[in-house]
Amino acid sequence: MQRLIRTTGIAIALCVLAGSVQAQTPPATPAAPPAGPPQFPNMTFFITSTGGPSGANFGGLDGADKHCQALAAKAGAGSKTWRAYLSTQAVGGATAVNAKDRIGKGPWVNAKGVQIAASVADLHSANNKIAPETLVSENGRLIPSRLYTVNQHDILTGTQADGTAFPPDKDMTCGNWTKSGEGNAMVGHADRMGLRDDDASKSWNASHPSRACDAASLVATGGAGLLYCFAAD
Repeated sequence: MQRLIRTTGIAIALCVLAGSVQAQTPPATPAAPPAGPPQFPNMTFFITSTGGPSGANFGGLDGADKHCQALAAKAGAGSKTWRAYLSTQAVGGATAVNAKDRIGKGPWVNAKGVQIAASVADLHSANNKIAPETLVSENGRLIPSRLYTVNQHDILTGTQADGTAFPPDKDMTCGNWTKSGEGNAMVGHADRMGLRDDDASKSWNASHPSRACDAASLVATGGAGLLYCFAAD
């Protein structure tokens, strides 16, 4: 009988001890959620970190704007209305659209808080701050300039230096941004550098036409089908 009492007492003590240890063990810390992309809700200008899926074919201006909007949303700036800096030509019954007329009034700042331009006039003057050190994408990373092994300084614009559309006699917009094969689109040098020391090589929006409209041709001359995106409101 005494042996049964002692056995029962030991069992009870072990249960109490186990319960005490369990009660004193802190709960496991839940794993932190995976970090999302960097957020830049105050930016009003960026260069796209990626091109579209089909070279210069964005499905027209609306598709290009949606590309800007989607990337801005991932970076926490989706509440703004974003526009691609692109012109279209008066061909096939379409009305010409000037890039400068669709991007708002400014001022515009990049993800690092650097003001690129105070107004449309400032943007299209020698005073704008588009330069190698300000070529920031929506995720805060620099776009590779001509100083890098991989050069992506060609930015699609389809635009003349003053921000206006080209006349309709020659395709300079890859069929108003609907072609991904033959055709041409004007590009600008975002790093303001080229093969020559002339105005065209240093132009951010009107340096030279692309070889064609497919992705491989855009890459061949130092691009990646990237766009300038501006907050229009």
